[in-house]
Amino acid sequence: MKLASELKVKIGYNKDDIFEAIKKKYHIFPDEILSYEIIKESIDSRKKPNIQIVLNVGIKVKKSAYNKAKKLNDILVDRTGLSYNKVNFSGKRPIVVGFGPSGIFAGLVLALSGFKPIILEQGKSVDERQKDIDKFWQGEKLNEFSNVQFGEGGAGTFSDGKLLSNVSNAYTKKVINEFVLCGAPKEILYAGNPHIGSDKLKDVVKNMRNKIISNGGEILFNTTFDSFEMECDKITKVNATNVLTGEKFVFKTDALILATGHSAKKVYEFLKDKNCKMKPKPFAMGVRIEGLQEDINKAQYGVMQKGLPSANYKLVTHLSNGRSVFTFCMCPGGQVVASSSENETIVTNGMSNFARDGKNANSAVLVNVTPEDFSSNDVLAGMHFQQKYEKLAFELGGSNYHAPAERVEDFLKGEESPTKFSSKIIPTYLPGIKIANLKKCLPDFVYKSLVEALPIFNKKIKNFADKDNLLIGVESRSSAPVQIERDENFMTNLSGLFVAGEGSGHAGGITSSGQDGIKCGEKVVEFLKSLTN
Repeated sequence: MKLASELKVKIGYNKDDIFEAIKKKYHIFPDEILSYEIIKESIDSRKKPNIQIVLNVGIKVKKSAYNKAKKLNDILVDRTGLSYNKVNFSGKRPIVVGFGPSGIFAGLVLALSGFKPIILEQGKSVDERQKDIDKFWQGEKLNEFSNVQFGEGGAGTFSDGKLLSNVSNAYTKKVINEFVLCGAPKEILYAGNPHIGSDKLKDVVKNMRNKIISNGGEILFNTTFDSFEMECDKITKVNATNVLTGEKFVFKTDALILATGHSAKKVYEFLKDKNCKMKPKPFAMGVRIEGLQEDINKAQYGVMQKGLPSANYKLVTHLSNGRSVFTFCMCPGGQVVASSSENETIVTNGMSNFARDGKNANSAVLVNVTPEDFSSNDVLAGMHFQQKYEKLAFELGGSNYHAPAERVEDFLKGEESPTKFSSKIIPTYLPGIKIANLKKCLPDFVYKSLVEALPIFNKKIKNFADKDNLLIGVESRSSAPVQIERDENFMTNLSGLFVAGEGSGHAGGITSSGQDGIKCGEKVVEFLKSLTN
């Protein structure tokens, strides 16, 4: 294929518009094009309200147009998913702990390669998990094993489903392609800001589960990893428990992949006791800001036009105190969600469906936190730091899982008695919010940094920090507080123990965690093959 780049078309374009743009720029006529495929789509809103769509398109042309197309760059379009030569493996089955993005992709690599992995997930299948989450959001008891953090698909299943990554390579493409093969919208193949949406992610992860099972893998839901055992300094056994029945399991294995998320605190504690090498790592903490999506659309597009998606943003500023403040996981037309995974804590996150058609927009506004901010040299000090403020938020919200919230105007003034929120913003957080002074559940440096940053962001995007917009606390789980050390083969200092994904501290987000899982799975395949040679 040849790449026709930077084609400008109207909002709501069709095939004829694409062909006309190719004709105008390259003098290649529609009847000379055999086939075409959109490679990338982005929005150019610099000249409001004259907004255009910019496309990169791969084309195949007839011989009669070869001379016209020869100046175009060649492009190889790969839409295949993961593919491996399946071996007849008869050794001990590898164990994968965690069925989020990294665990799913590691398990898929192992299954496609013939190694029949056993995957342990303490949470429930995605449909049963949804029931537990709905109950919690309606005011019923939190299930510490099945919630927004834990369960099939991982934390990303109840998010915006963003597929952005700072690394673009063959692994990135394989992750995206595999999602599409398992039912994700085809738009993610070329969208400038691709996302699946929480509604569609549920079906995607179920299809990936079925693909793993059909290739010999086994997935045990409601099964928590308890410990591993070692002989001659090598992993030999994994112990697990069914959290519903109490049934105990012992799996003999030579390879264990920990693909747990950044909220699996018991795993960190166990690894510390086993002298697995870890180190504290920076993360971020702050609040969710919620306002009208209409305000964001006007700020980004000028006048909202039919056919444009709900607008998003990404903001960052560096303050005089040396801190950075940035927006994270912006959810256009989404909702703020209760993401607690431990009793008597408040953790917020954001979620949106594929259509992004809700009335409100939200995003995290976060301040960087470094190991120097912890009051201890304990490797798990960052984890305890998070927990401290999550518990304070729980108490401030009324000790009933309502989240503490405050109008932007009151927050900036530091009011001790915040006013009732404006009816302009109807909060989406369930089970509910309580108006409170957020300063009481944030580290002082986080509070002061947010006070300085919000007006700066409001200048960049009008009404981002409107006086009646809501700040909801506390957002504390943007990334892992610990990094588990591993070598180039993804193995820790404990032979046979591999780590991948967000919980390892080496990835962040759906796409990078998926890539990490693929690479880890490939290394485990090499490792297990070496044991049989």
